[in-house]
Amino acid sequence: MNDFRFYSPTRFVFGRKVTDRTGEELAALGYRRALIVYGQGSVVRTGTLDRVKASLDAAGVEHAELSGVRPNPEIGSVRAGAQLARDFGADVVLAVGGGSAMDAAKGIAVAAPYDGDAWDFWRKRAVPSTCLPVACVVTIPASGSEASNSCVISNDAEHLKCGLNTDIYRPVLAVMDPELTFTLPPYQTAAGVTDMIAHIMERFFSGQPAAPVTDNIALGMIRAVIEAAPRVMEDPCDYDARADIMWVGTLAHNGLAGCGLGVPGGRDGDWTCHGLEHELSAFDTSITHGAGLAVIFPAWMRYVWREHPERFLEFGRQVFGIEPVDPAVDDLTGIDEEVTPERAVADAVEATIDELQDFFVSLGMPRTLSAFGMQEDDIEQLMPGLTINRGELFGSFKKLTLDDARAIYRSAL
Repeated sequence: MNDFRFYSPTRFVFGRKVTDRTGEELAALGYRRALIVYGQGSVVRTGTLDRVKASLDAAGVEHAELSGVRPNPEIGSVRAGAQLARDFGADVVLAVGGGSAMDAAKGIAVAAPYDGDAWDFWRKRAVPSTCLPVACVVTIPASGSEASNSCVISNDAEHLKCGLNTDIYRPVLAVMDPELTFTLPPYQTAAGVTDMIAHIMERFFSGQPAAPVTDNIALGMIRAVIEAAPRVMEDPCDYDARADIMWVGTLAHNGLAGCGLGVPGGRDGDWTCHGLEHELSAFDTSITHGAGLAVIFPAWMRYVWREHPERFLEFGRQVFGIEPVDPAVDDLTGIDEEVTPERAVADAVEATIDELQDFFVSLGMPRTLSAFGMQEDDIEQLMPGLTINRGELFGSFKKLTLDDARAIYRSAL
């Protein structure tokens, strides 16, 4: 197990009807002026926003609002929100929604005290040193942003989607009511499940040696969400299944699943697949992040698995019960005597990847990039952003070049 640091300052309030305690929880922490950040209407239609505002009013917490944050939040919302936070004198930024609202809130939190342009942080021209506190009412379990140190923002004018990681805006409070997720469309639920599994796999496939404690935690979470997801597809109001998915989404991205697996001196995982997908949703902002990952991750796995096959064998064994065939027992099973140990490993790994992708597809996720209308000619348009965000050589599980990236995209069409 490699050395690691683990920091999780977030206070979690989890359970039925806890949405109505949001104001009480913020007031108990000493906050009095909240800037509420939310998306394009679902929290209004479902009544969640009204419940949050009523709780703030009851607790004596004044509030202003920034609405209209889109999926793949754009830097314009961050700039507008930062100005509003300054004008209002907000002492906390409260996201009500999913990953987009939460990432916008984090962006606003670091931009509000900053004299320069907010985009400086995502283009690595400045490093944030202070920010407003961030709190969240989670309505979409997916991004894990309610407890993570990461925030991804798009800049349409520059055709870029960039990430920023800093512990200073890890949320101080996450209010998590699984009942709020009962009304999620199946596609959004599926994309969220894919995203949280991807967060765990980015860390598991870091290229570092096994860390048994962390491996068992990580793969146990994947098993739990794979078991729960079909249940909510059949019954969207299955509280226990929704609760399992919501909690896995948080633990998948607060750093727990990467303890001891981080790259020395670098990231807590590989993160190549997230990098490859970010270019897709920067190219076409209608591409849902989780849906893009459902295509990219299996394509990456097929391209790199030979670098560390033992990690794929462990993943297949723990998650799907897949073991390499032992040619020594062929008399009992009728297995072809030509099967070699190398072939047995390859078959087990390919079966594991197939099983994972089939699970994503069974939830309604796409199998190929062509499902998004992408063509081979589009691939080259992804390269400039990938170069800016990841460089010309990237990845820790296997070092990849831009030509490798082109090959992975092409294999996913």
